[in-house]
Amino acid sequence: MSENVASALSAMAAAQPETPAMYLPDGWEGGGQLRYRAISFAQLDTDSNEIAAGLQGLGLQKGSRVALMVPPGEAFFGVTFALFKVGLVPILIDPGIGLKALKTCLAEAQPEAFIGIPKAQIARLLFGWCRGQLKHVVTVGPRLFWGGTTLKAIQQKGAAAGPYVAPEVGGDDPAAVLFTSGSTGIPKGALYRHRNFMAQVAMIRDRYQIEPGEVDLPTFPLFALFDPALGMTAVIPKMDFTRPAKADPVLLAQAIERFQCTNMFGSPALLNTFSRWGEPAGKKFPSLRRILSAGAPVPAAVLSRCRAMIPEDATISTPYGATESLPVASIESREVLAETGAKTAQGKGVCVGLPDPKAKVRIIKISDHAIESWSDDLLVGEGEIGEIVVNSPAVTTEYFGRPEQTALAKIRDVDGSVIHRMGDLGALDEAGRLWFCGRKSHRLETAQGPMYTLCCEGVFNDHPQVFRTALVGTGERGAQEPVLLVERELEVSGPRLSAAELTAELLELGSRWSHTQAIQKVIYHPGFPVDIRHNAKINREQLSRWAEQRR
Repeated sequence: MSENVASALSAMAAAQPETPAMYLPDGWEGGGQLRYRAISFAQLDTDSNEIAAGLQGLGLQKGSRVALMVPPGEAFFGVTFALFKVGLVPILIDPGIGLKALKTCLAEAQPEAFIGIPKAQIARLLFGWCRGQLKHVVTVGPRLFWGGTTLKAIQQKGAAAGPYVAPEVGGDDPAAVLFTSGSTGIPKGALYRHRNFMAQVAMIRDRYQIEPGEVDLPTFPLFALFDPALGMTAVIPKMDFTRPAKADPVLLAQAIERFQCTNMFGSPALLNTFSRWGEPAGKKFPSLRRILSAGAPVPAAVLSRCRAMIPEDATISTPYGATESLPVASIESREVLAETGAKTAQGKGVCVGLPDPKAKVRIIKISDHAIESWSDDLLVGEGEIGEIVVNSPAVTTEYFGRPEQTALAKIRDVDGSVIHRMGDLGALDEAGRLWFCGRKSHRLETAQGPMYTLCCEGVFNDHPQVFRTALVGTGERGAQEPVLLVERELEVSGPRLSAAELTAELLELGSRWSHTQAIQKVIYHPGFPVDIRHNAKINREQLSRWAEQRR
């Protein structure tokens, strides 16, 4: 089998050419129903072949990097698979990370070509993105004053060139540069190789028993790229992918029901919105076999509401991982609701389940310094909290153009392979399950010792009038004062407590556990800043600055 991740699309096109690879929103029908347009596996394969041939005709060669700024849709998928087929390397960056960070990321990635919609091309000129770097500019849509060519022209030339013959692309060849969300600093570009993508597909397929012929509702567009390799039809929802928490649950429900979706991928924030809408109304989705959620821990209340909306034998799983290594571990909702959720409320952290069979997960002593090579002396004692590290076929080996960050995040294993330092703190329990205790960079260093965010927050998040909390520190490291920031639950049953009453109850909760007794300061926040990708990771650095101003 070819090691090019795009080979999966061609295999599906040969096996079931007329089966829809995706359904795309295409205007409105009567009664508030969306109209959809189907694109078959054969059509998507042909389109990507023609685009690939056209890009080669421009002079783009295997290994060249290409900035891609196209929203999820027919062009996005056609272009992305074309880039994979040629061996070109798409640079994928969340546009919501901010203009300054976006410019920095593009400068670091050094693309040779820029493929984008007119809005992206105008932004490129206005903000000086890739100035002096680009050899080729391709516009998806009408081209105005900025020169270059259009995707339509590229595809027409590729179609006229005859049958497309892809260059040889191996598993070690670069496949993409995927930038992290930047939730804990400047985004970094994880360099994916084709073998990483192929390993991810196999690990996801095997872990969740995904079968060809299923129908997926991927509310995170990058997951939709896996669908052809998994043999699934993707139903692309109508939503703003940079604001998943604001997705319209009515449109999501219509898509699930219309296409009898068997799989749904959504961030915790999206599932919170969807379940708050659907569970009280008694909405049921009998076609769903599984829901997958990633990006941040999923609260037990969200899992419970979602379970009420799906069949008894359906699963809700929360894969744990990172841009640099996914998947690492996974847990199913029943285990959380029956056992581990209660331990989270006692301050043990968040259980993310058993590691993937192909992932070797270990816990090392906490250090902020680079570690060049592996030694068993790095390991913590049994059950102790430390930094989570993982070695698996899906682990990326470097950040593009960031040797210092690569050195801080990677360890050379004894067999020469690469171990990724997750930057997360956690522990393994007696059953081999992994517990996530928070980001390493978010730990507090107090005069009484370290405090770990999720271990402390779990105690307070269990209060029915709390939506979520964030533990931050004020003052100098080593003598930080712990401050609990609270975002209140808007929908409460019974009388709503005053701020003073809620504070008293939270401090009483904290007094029950040794690791939260030092928390004596509570501040209410109108709404935590969160990451653009999943709307779920709390920007604690920003909250720390906010708390410092209120000392």
